[in-house]
Amino acid sequence: MAGRRLSQNQARRVRALHRRHEDESRREDAGTLRAGVVIARFGRQVEVEDAQAPGVLHRCHIRSNIDSLVAGDRVAWESGDDAHGVVVARHARTSELLRPDMHGTPRAAAANLDQIVIVIAPEPPPHANLLDRYLAAAEDAGLHALVLLNKTDLISDRAPFDALLAPYHAIGYTVLHATAHAARGLAELEAALTGHTTAFVGQSGVGKSSLIAALLPHETLRIGELSQAVTKGRHTTTAARLYHLPAGGELIDSPGIREFSLVHFEPVRVARGFVEFRPWLGTCRFRDCRHRDEPGCALREAVVRGEVSQSRYASYLQIIGDPSS
Repeated sequence: MAGRRLSQNQARRVRALHRRHEDESRREDAGTLRAGVVIARFGRQVEVEDAQAPGVLHRCHIRSNIDSLVAGDRVAWESGDDAHGVVVARHARTSELLRPDMHGTPRAAAANLDQIVIVIAPEPPPHANLLDRYLAAAEDAGLHALVLLNKTDLISDRAPFDALLAPYHAIGYTVLHATAHAARGLAELEAALTGHTTAFVGQSGVGKSSLIAALLPHETLRIGELSQAVTKGRHTTTAARLYHLPAGGELIDSPGIREFSLVHFEPVRVARGFVEFRPWLGTCRFRDCRHRDEPGCALREAVVRGEVSQSRYASYLQIIGDPSS
């Protein structure tokens, strides 16, 4: 059967795409295209580090055919007619950290990382469900995850925090403790970051930027004070930014958020993000079991036997929107 004929507009777009690819190939052969990494994005411009000149940054426009660029993206770019460069292509990502925008559409927040550190602090008060959302998203993306309790110098009673973090210790997650102001726990944190490309994530005001300032004292960072009027912090980081660590590796400071939603995840995808659920997934009576109130649910039976944390199971139900949770 003959192929469908292209419309004139479709044919024109195909020819333009071919010409652009041929043009980029010629520039690569001529050596005018350079490799780089996106350090930060500012609207329709990005700050790119030249791969051939580490530490040298260039403000670049973004070619209109590139759908998105975030900190950590590997790109091809060239010098422009003015003082700015132009990013002409984005290389394939090995991984990306997604989070929904204000409309619930998943958007990349950082790219080409292999690890996240979920930062919590006494203020704003941490809650397990937010931790579970981040951990499920990390597992879904194939990222190693650690939990960091920051601002430990402000804690007078450790018992509530030990109780909060105990289930994560039990299922194998690394939990670190640190404070930037008293410089405690920074050596352990630095060791965990070395050799990795890591994103710091967490609520506004938990001290992510202060930690980076302590780890990288020569970097100039805008550190905001926690709002005195409310317990939710101000957004001190307005764009994700990539930093190079002295001992090796990269660190991406993502903007603080008040909530982190998994509305774009189906229940089966959420369940896979809970590592301790996995031995029972696929063993329920019904193949499409959502692990709520279905008969013969192997996961719920494991919860009853105490083999799965009741609090983590309740958190799963809350994420998938179970009205009884």
